[in-house]
Amino acid sequence: MEKKVPFSFIIVIGLMLFALFFGAGNLIFPTLLGQSSGTNFWAANIGFLITGVGLPTLGVIALGVSGKEDLQSLSSRVHPVFGVVFTTVLYLAIGPLFAIPRTGNVSFEIGVKPFLDGGSHLLISILFSIVFFSITCFFSLNPARIVDLVGKVLTPIKLSFISILIIAGLLYPIGALQPPTAKYASHALFQGFQEGYLTMDALASFVFGIIVIQAIRSRGATSRKQVVTVSIKAAGIAAIILSVLYVSLSYISASSVTAFGYLENGGQILARMSSYYFGTSGGVFLGLMITIACLTTSIGLITSCASYFHKLLPRLSYKKLVVSMCIFSAIIANIGLNELIQISVPVLKIIYPLAIVLMILTFCHHLFKGNRLVYQGSMLLVFLVSIPDGLRETKLHLSWLDTFMTGYIPMYSIGLGWVLPAVIGAVGGYVISMARSHASAADQRH
Repeated sequence: MEKKVPFSFIIVIGLMLFALFFGAGNLIFPTLLGQSSGTNFWAANIGFLITGVGLPTLGVIALGVSGKEDLQSLSSRVHPVFGVVFTTVLYLAIGPLFAIPRTGNVSFEIGVKPFLDGGSHLLISILFSIVFFSITCFFSLNPARIVDLVGKVLTPIKLSFISILIIAGLLYPIGALQPPTAKYASHALFQGFQEGYLTMDALASFVFGIIVIQAIRSRGATSRKQVVTVSIKAAGIAAIILSVLYVSLSYISASSVTAFGYLENGGQILARMSSYYFGTSGGVFLGLMITIACLTTSIGLITSCASYFHKLLPRLSYKKLVVSMCIFSAIIANIGLNELIQISVPVLKIIYPLAIVLMILTFCHHLFKGNRLVYQGSMLLVFLVSIPDGLRETKLHLSWLDTFMTGYIPMYSIGLGWVLPAVIGAVGGYVISMARSHASAADQRH
């Protein structure tokens, strides 16, 4: 007989999931969106919440619905080779290529740069990165309770300070909302939708979902139905908190344009708002909190990625992987926060649609009885559309291909060109599968 999972435990799981999602990157993107969207604030935020909150929530639930133990086994429903490649790319994206270096970027932007004079700070950035990732490497090589304790203590403190900042911003707005920038002047909702990709939380949800499912099962939930039910409740708690924080941060940053002008990134906006309301001491405290938060995030990501790649390639020791990733991340971190975000956009535009479709197919798995051709047809067409969409953000952009795709694929111009191909691929795969089954049955009768 299954044990009933107490609601108090569900709350704990929900808060844990929130803490996993709410890293420093989740502070900087809503703030930048707020400044840029201006009077189109609500439309942009709805789009951002769909991909920045809705998809991560669905990702966690999807893992529970699938009954699988990890992302590789789930994505192998498409094909075993796809399972390895997709999982590897995802871990690289939320690991040493983008998310881990970003922890160093954001720490420097918020914790150090506001207190430096104008000009180039490359040497200071390099020294900061060396120290930051040396600490990350030490704790990743020697997992200790102190990391867990710091996380448990830090999250409430950081949340308390951010909450105070939000309350101050809502009670005493810096200024009136300004007209949106060109980027958000039209299709603000769809622009916000794509900005939500930058949090990378939908990708991370496949990894965090494993932690949540294991925690739920450890409390005696053995049936898939109970695991899914508890997952939905816990994910819902995290989603509500995230939504409130995102919308609030976005709104107060939208009101800051009259005082600060348009700043380059969310880290700068957050630092200026903190100093505006609480002075230099407030900026110092925020910088310290963000830096420690980034360290715990960095340690968690390094540990997860090194464990996965050690499992995938046993010849590479866990320690060598940790050291290599820390050195690589320290180097990449010094290209700058704006540049790193710019580099990550095309990659995320390619893999995010695949992750979204994998989630949807997971929920519909029983409807088409897990037919592999449905997965393959849908994912193939999505991939073929998402590649040129990602290339639009690079120097490899082919204008003739972009013109062709815009003319023949609905919603391509607003970054949702993959939607119709996903449906066509799934239906086509199912039809082909049924035709093969009927042909095979006919051959057997004859």
